[in-house]
Amino acid sequence: MAVVVSAPGKVLMTGGYLVLERPNAGIALSTTARFYAIIRPLYEEIKPDSWAWAWTDIKLTSPQLSRESLFKLSLKNLDLQPASPSESRNPFVEQAVQYAVAAAHAKFDENRKNELHGLLLKGLDITVLGSNDFYSYRNQIEAQNLPLTPESLAALPSFASITFNDETSDGEKGKPEVAKTGLGSSAAMTTAVVAGLLHYLGVVDLSFTSQKITRESTVSIDLDIVHIIAQSAHCIAQGKVGSGFDVSAAVYGSQRYVRFSPEVLSSAQVAANALPLTEVIPDIFNGNWDHEITKFSLPPLMSLLLGEPGTGGSSTVSMVGAVKKWQKSDPQKAMETWNKLSEANKTLELRLNDLSAIAKENWDLYKHVIQQCSHHKASKWTELAKEPGEETLVRTLLKARDSMLEVRFHLRAMGVAAGIPIEPEAQTELLDATMDIEGVLLAGVPGAGGFDAVFAVTLGDATSNLTKAWSSHRVLAMLVREDPRGISLETGDPRSLEITSNVLSLKIQ
Repeated sequence: MAVVVSAPGKVLMTGGYLVLERPNAGIALSTTARFYAIIRPLYEEIKPDSWAWAWTDIKLTSPQLSRESLFKLSLKNLDLQPASPSESRNPFVEQAVQYAVAAAHAKFDENRKNELHGLLLKGLDITVLGSNDFYSYRNQIEAQNLPLTPESLAALPSFASITFNDETSDGEKGKPEVAKTGLGSSAAMTTAVVAGLLHYLGVVDLSFTSQKITRESTVSIDLDIVHIIAQSAHCIAQGKVGSGFDVSAAVYGSQRYVRFSPEVLSSAQVAANALPLTEVIPDIFNGNWDHEITKFSLPPLMSLLLGEPGTGGSSTVSMVGAVKKWQKSDPQKAMETWNKLSEANKTLELRLNDLSAIAKENWDLYKHVIQQCSHHKASKWTELAKEPGEETLVRTLLKARDSMLEVRFHLRAMGVAAGIPIEPEAQTELLDATMDIEGVLLAGVPGAGGFDAVFAVTLGDATSNLTKAWSSHRVLAMLVREDPRGISLETGDPRSLEITSNVLSLKIQ
């Protein structure tokens, strides 16, 4: 029986750069873009001579890249090795496999370890699939002379091949570079594989991930285990301990996030070069995971949209490095800008929470005002408010806009001081034009900024206004939206479900 688990990609709406340092918070929105991990046994039965095996077989398949790799997993020290030197490698999936199996080994008593051993002797067949939203299909759409619209993206087959992006800058054969959209594909993929394996091996039970989760529930405890293992595997795979907001969003869904102290993974970093993983996993589980997660999502009747400008990507690593260099060279000015940006982020968060509270207290008024404002530019919203309650709501909407403008101002200032394009001039013009469209509440550059993408939050049914305007600016509006869910246990292979859905949608004349 196959286990299918999905994990979402993310958009860091606030907290770019600041979220790298405690106690600064970031608002991470999980999205409809999801990575799927399909886990099943490689063999139907355990072979008679398996009692003498020291290794078991692992097959990793990525259909979108037309890749299939074979590995051997040591049943003694849980080390994963390619079956041959020519196998293609994916460090994120490989570390996910090793850490998940090591977690099962650490959590089980001797009887359960015997069961685990038997399960592993059947081998592991792991397939990973990513939603199209994780990858850029802009070049393909333009090559076919199709309009830069969401409809062109929707016409692509689900889980489309991304091998057409396999090329190197110098035209020589080498490691393929896949154009991505900045939604955190490696974090979502790592989390999906870890969660799928932990459920398959019986370490956690994700059957109830669709139900309401409280911090005291068993589901929450299981999610915490997934989070710890996914963070560890992802950090080791990327060779550094990042802030972890992308993995956290992939596990728990939309949230306000404060990072964990990097020291909690010190032993894991040592293990990457020296110690066996079996000796390190207990330290990781017993470590002080001091991250802070608070539930957060956009207020009702608001939509998250992402636009791909097609101006080329940016290196988050190099941009973060430039900001850190600036902090060291001018610590006083850096701290001043840092604090102002932090306050602007907090204010925006408060305003959005205020809007959610108003929606909860007086839904009819909230719905009426949002629908009205969705058909007008922000400069006209005040004129629409006739009653005191409506005026309060409109003022809150406009305060949220002002907070976003202040966030952008300080990000630009930081970019200028650090010598990097956090909000490049072209993006500034696009964002200003975006915020002047009917029904647009706010717009900005997500995460570290640069040329990757822009985001906007619209009111009511104003999304069509924005997608049309973006198309006229040669900006491709993506299909991705906010989805506050984290990891989810699925009922079947997403490719089969997509085929079934397409068949059901056909109309017989």
